[in-house]
Amino acid sequence: MLDLALDTIAGPLAAALCDAPLHFAPVAGVLTRAGFPSPAEDFLDDEIDLHRLLVRNPAATYLYRASGWSMMLAGICDGDILVVDRSVQPHHGDVVVATWDGQQPVCKVLYVAADHIELHSRNPHCSNIVLAPDTDVEIFAVVGVARAVRRGGHVRAD
Repeated sequence: MLDLALDTIAGPLAAALCDAPLHFAPVAGVLTRAGFPSPAEDFLDDEIDLHRLLVRNPAATYLYRASGWSMMLAGICDGDILVVDRSVQPHHGDVVVATWDGQQPVCKVLYVAADHIELHSRNPHCSNIVLAPDTDVEIFAVVGVARAVRRGGHVRAD
């Protein structure tokens, strides 16, 4: 049974198709440290195409928004964007988006047992999901996570 208050539901956003680069963001030529700003921050090195960085196979890649906290110890928080590549074969231990029997897609860690599949949470307050051996389940690999900007404990939608 899913605890919807804590479970991480994955809602589809859109396909990640793009013929041209999206927005280029400047990349500093030095590493950024958390703390005192670097005096070299005015020196920019290159630009980065976030689409190219996060999307390996545009025709098979979809974006989902995570909702819930069951994957917080895996670094996936409420409001994060999941980059799902349907061409990647998911394996035991991978973070995946899974759906079965008309359930909403959930984000979990895949556990493949001898005769069944389990979907494990990464939050001690959330139960794992054990699927019966005859369950028809679709499982897609999560290949990236984009964190939403948070200020004051709230996720910014813009």
